[in-house]
Amino acid sequence: MRARAEGGTFVARRGDGAQRFWLTVIGLGVAGLLISWGWSTFGARTPGSRRTGRHVVRVQVLNGSGEPGVGTRVAAFLREGGFQVTDVRNADRSDYFATFVVARRPDLSLAEEVAHYLGGPPLVRQEWSSALADVSVLV
Repeated sequence: MRARAEGGTFVARRGDGAQRFWLTVIGLGVAGLLISWGWSTFGARTPGSRRTGRHVVRVQVLNGSGEPGVGTRVAAFLREGGFQVTDVRNADRSDYFATFVVARRPDLSLAEEVAHYLGGPPLVRQEWSSALADVSVLV
């Protein structure tokens, strides 16, 4: 802190309060960046297990777009995100106009996890009793 003596007492200059304020703002910004870096480096890695906290979500990918290879690319993207892709094949039709996520269990949190990872496609509930997958993605 800069000060000058006037009659035996020290008087703070006007700019010291503003300097302290900006130094605090910069310090908080650096602290935020350090916390963000730490979380991205050492935090949870796979969205498939991070948000649900239970198990890795098993996903079936069905290509209904009519374009070869789309299902395989979506499956690779899901695997990168930590999801367990159990099946990749063509859908019953090849004229689906949009991607959607099908919840195969009564608990919708697993399907919501996949839909969130894929950017928010519509979610459809269609339960079945199969050990193949918790969620189906129709591309």
